[in-house]
Amino acid sequence: MQVPLTAEDRTILALEDARLVGHTATVVHLPEAPDLRQLRDAVTRRLAAAPRLTWRLSGTSDEPTWRSDEVDVAAHVRAVGAVGPLDGSGVRAELARIFGEHLDRSRPLWRMDVLGPLTGGGALLVWRVHHALADGGTVMRLAEDVLWDPAPDAGDRGGHGSRAAGSGTHGGDHGRPSLSGLLTGELLPGLRRSPFDAQVGRRREVALAVAPVAGLREAARGLAGATLNDAVLAVVAGALRRWLEHRHGPIHGLRVKVPVTMHHEGDQAGNRDSYFRVDLPVDEPDPVARLVAVRRETAQRKARHDAQQLDELMDRMARLSPRLAGWSQRLQRSGRSFALNVSNVRGPDRAVTVLGAPVGAVSPLAEVAQHHALRVAVLSVADRLGFGLVADPSVVEDLDVLAAAVEQATAELLHISPNGSAAGSAG
Repeated sequence: MQVPLTAEDRTILALEDARLVGHTATVVHLPEAPDLRQLRDAVTRRLAAAPRLTWRLSGTSDEPTWRSDEVDVAAHVRAVGAVGPLDGSGVRAELARIFGEHLDRSRPLWRMDVLGPLTGGGALLVWRVHHALADGGTVMRLAEDVLWDPAPDAGDRGGHGSRAAGSGTHGGDHGRPSLSGLLTGELLPGLRRSPFDAQVGRRREVALAVAPVAGLREAARGLAGATLNDAVLAVVAGALRRWLEHRHGPIHGLRVKVPVTMHHEGDQAGNRDSYFRVDLPVDEPDPVARLVAVRRETAQRKARHDAQQLDELMDRMARLSPRLAGWSQRLQRSGRSFALNVSNVRGPDRAVTVLGAPVGAVSPLAEVAQHHALRVAVLSVADRLGFGLVADPSVVEDLDVLAAAVEQATAELLHISPNGSAAGSAG
């Protein structure tokens, strides 16, 4: 069986080069390293439910296709040989090393690496999947198929699916934006350069942070009538404010790209998303004011259906003029179009296990891009939000400071929240 790559798949595939990888990673915290043979056997048994994981690249560079192939699971599910327990900096270094390895294009484009033992116990399962094969929402569906133990009620998929930060139920339709408004709001670059606008090299640094889902959701609702997705963006704004003060001094506003899922129930597309852009109030010292400002911006984008309008516009451009569509895509990747990408994917609402072992925090990692030397990805599983930060350390120093600032900004909102005493802590 052969499946043509979609235009979106091909665009993603073309972004990968000697300096940039094309995959994302899901970092799963486990109480101990799983038995490798059992993990391989479990994945082998369940691959039939996830045929996408049997696809490898075929065809020509001009007409690439996915072709179903036999999968050597032992080559895809491996243990990483660590010498002695890994402490915090050692874990980050190993994650950066694993994440920076290109996937083997002669095989299906995914791999699971088991990393451990960690200082204090536990292990990490690092699952890389090429973005051309699956976006964040699709990866979560695949995790239900081959990684998480089946739910007690097999008919309940646990609320999985892609949830980009700022997406969700739309408000009333306040009118479709004009073409000029869409171009200036989402396509045309701004005038300011960001501190992340630089040529990206080969080195990577990784840092992780964790926040409570229920606490942030309650804080967002109680403080500003906002959503959990708004709270995620407000937390990122507060964290960036601290980091920018630590490294660069004050900056007035920072535009971010916010992916929005275009998946619908039952579709089989590996990649299906659009985006809108918002200005993060990194110059605002008050955490509630930051949340209110974010809510105001995202509500406007959702009411105007900016992401849907952009998706339709890009589809029309691709059909009418591939050259014009290519120009538009290059423009959208400009360092002045946005400073960084902040994505938020919804995993299962229930607690999950792997081979019977309870899963702790689950953190996503996504690659940076040229002129965008920092990437923030967020994933919710059960009641934990995992933040994954990836950066080129020659441009973005002290990434651990930024990760700590994420948890500090979360704690601020939880402390101020009317329900703060019940919201818990970010740790």
